[in-house]
Amino acid sequence: MSESGGQNATSVVVEKLRAWNGSAVSEVIEFHGETTVVVPRELLRATAEHCRAHLEFTYLSDATSVDRFPAEPRFELNYHLVSIAKKIKLRLRTRVSGADPTVDSVVPVWPGAGWMEREIFDLMGIRFNGHPDLRRILLPNDWEGHPLRRDYPTEGFRDVPSTYLPAFKKQ
Repeated sequence: MSESGGQNATSVVVEKLRAWNGSAVSEVIEFHGETTVVVPRELLRATAEHCRAHLEFTYLSDATSVDRFPAEPRFELNYHLVSIAKKIKLRLRTRVSGADPTVDSVVPVWPGAGWMEREIFDLMGIRFNGHPDLRRILLPNDWEGHPLRRDYPTEGFRDVPSTYLPAFKKQ
């Protein structure tokens, strides 16, 4: 984001995170000038709170997920943070197992995460503890499965529920 010192500034942020809680930084990945901090699942919300309150990452620009099936941990969650004051970006990543796809919501930290986490829940099936309104956002309530999972049937399910296709209801 910043032409001068962006990489150096994120290094300082990573060191401040380590100083705050050494367990919060499992791994740091530098790729194409972007910094990703891998955070243990159980420390995600606390790390997010620290990033907002003490490191000035006041803007959550996106939250995304990746299905690494058949690898374990199966899922990755990526939270893209921006410090407008410092003109730097940071990505928080946490890994979530396929057997227990749950993680604490960051809605208490960034209220706008509500929509993003609902989309991830709807399309990937990852549940967010403490989310104020965790329900489907794109697909109808009677939809079976989560279509962005790598093991989802590529042609979908054959018996398409008619609740969202009124023109095709059988007479």
